[in-house]
Amino acid sequence: MKTILLLTVSFLMTAAITVNAQKKPAEFHGATPTKAHYQVVYQLNTDDDGKIKGTLRNIQNALDDPRLKGKLEVELVVHGAGVAVYRTDKPYEELVKGLQSRGVILAMCENTMRERKIDKKELFPFVSYVPSGNGELILRQQEGWAIMHP
Repeated sequence: MKTILLLTVSFLMTAAITVNAQKKPAEFHGATPTKAHYQVVYQLNTDDDGKIKGTLRNIQNALDDPRLKGKLEVELVVHGAGVAVYRTDKPYEELVKGLQSRGVILAMCENTMRERKIDKKELFPFVSYVPSGNGELILRQQEGWAIMHP
């Protein structure tokens, strides 16, 4: 009985390896979209310029992905040091405005604002607010949204 079981497992593993080996890298083009609608939250909690620009570029790339065009709902949740991306004294206004014009929800954590004594006047007037960034991420994840933390 053990021999039959071992032979069966060996055969299945060989078959799986053979099927995977038959796929040529040039023939693989990524996952195929199977849903009519996708949702993703990008979390930003750093003031590192490279990470901020990288996150905004990642959002742009997702919106431009031909598999997701017209099917993607995006929210950018900012908390902690990430508040830099929404500050009027920082150079990100055009980038975030451009994303918002494409339907991206720009959400700012009110806990961060309270803890860092930031007034809404210090942030872009087109930003939306959530009671807590972490709470927003928890709720969105439970709703089935993908969470991205670049």
